[in-house]
Amino acid sequence: MNWRIAQDPAYHLFADSRTFLGVDNAANALSNIAFFVAGALGLFFLWRERAAGGFSRFASADEMRAYWILFGTIALTAFGSAYYHLAPDDARLVWDRLPMSLGFMALLSATITDRVSIKAGLRLMVPLLLAGAVSVIYWRWSALRGAENLLPYVVVQYGSIAAILAIVILFRSRYTHGTYIFGVLALYAAAKAAEALDAQIYALGAIVSGHTLKHLLAALAVCWLLRMLKLRRLQ
Repeated sequence: MNWRIAQDPAYHLFADSRTFLGVDNAANALSNIAFFVAGALGLFFLWRERAAGGFSRFASADEMRAYWILFGTIALTAFGSAYYHLAPDDARLVWDRLPMSLGFMALLSATITDRVSIKAGLRLMVPLLLAGAVSVIYWRWSALRGAENLLPYVVVQYGSIAAILAIVILFRSRYTHGTYIFGVLALYAAAKAAEALDAQIYALGAIVSGHTLKHLLAALAVCWLLRMLKLRRLQ
């Protein structure tokens, strides 16, 4: 059985390649501002929570670790993704995928911490982050040696989402507003659907492409997660 997954050769061909103010692929590149805003808002929220010294939204400062990484990598994704979309190729795609893979793993660690076990979530955080980073590095290494295999990265992205969904179904959150995570997952699913329908959406009047919508919907998912954290309290 062949377990290798090669990237579609047409992956870098996006529907909307318009230039704006000298910026190539402007919509796909500039829409990454939404990631920076969402990540920065999340980091500001965590900083304010820590400075306040009260942990009504977190049982302890340790529980904030995965969220610091999550919002930090979301902000970094804005730069990595914008860099990639200015001139899409495999070499630049590494800097798009690397912070995203870390973000997926940080969210999984945070979900384990919130719902299963604080100790388990904290202990698994570093191994999960390493797995995310290695999946991207391995993909690039395998492509350079002529045996491209995207499977580990696919497992990291979709496996982490599947694991998060399973955890939120099986384990009750120790906090209120735990059901908001379903909104986060639904928005991310919508973002992936928009990505898959990139050209079809752009064909509806050439106003916005599916890939640009993907960026905006994924950033909205991060904002919905932030709203959950702001509203929640220990039960």
